[in-house]
Amino acid sequence: MTGRSSTVVLMCGLPGSGKSTYARELVRRGHVRLSIDEEVWRRLGGRDAGLVLEPEAFAALKEEVRGEQRRELVALMEAGRDVVVDYTFWSRAARDDYKALIEQHGCRWELVHLKADPETLARRLAARNSQAGADSVTVDEALFRSYVAKFEEPSGEGEELVVQTSP
Repeated sequence: MTGRSSTVVLMCGLPGSGKSTYARELVRRGHVRLSIDEEVWRRLGGRDAGLVLEPEAFAALKEEVRGEQRRELVALMEAGRDVVVDYTFWSRAARDDYKALIEQHGCRWELVHLKADPETLARRLAARNSQAGADSVTVDEALFRSYVAKFEEPSGEGEELVVQTSP
């Protein structure tokens, strides 16, 4: 390990909340970005996983990528690199798990919770669903409702709240 301690930023928020945009700004400042969506997009040859895979196959592929990226995160921390983990981190258990991993490696975590009102999220998802790209995995209304239902909003976890109101 280098003499420098890494900072790992954990992005948290519903689809359309601005996580990837925020994460890309951190990349411009020197962070390495880990994104399941981007890696799945790459593995599928630039195809929308939500349209070409059955839900079970999509979930299995995401878990495979998550495991690989978790190992990559450890290697990056050991190398003293700053990292942004661009996931939804919808459950407190997942957030706590990553925080513990980061602390076990002597590094510092930041939890950034991006939040937007339902109208902003709906507008962004509608625009995103009409585009192609790694960050444009199709999220239809039913899938979005399931995300909202299971999302455990951070509260008292040391999070930084960033409220999104722009398009």
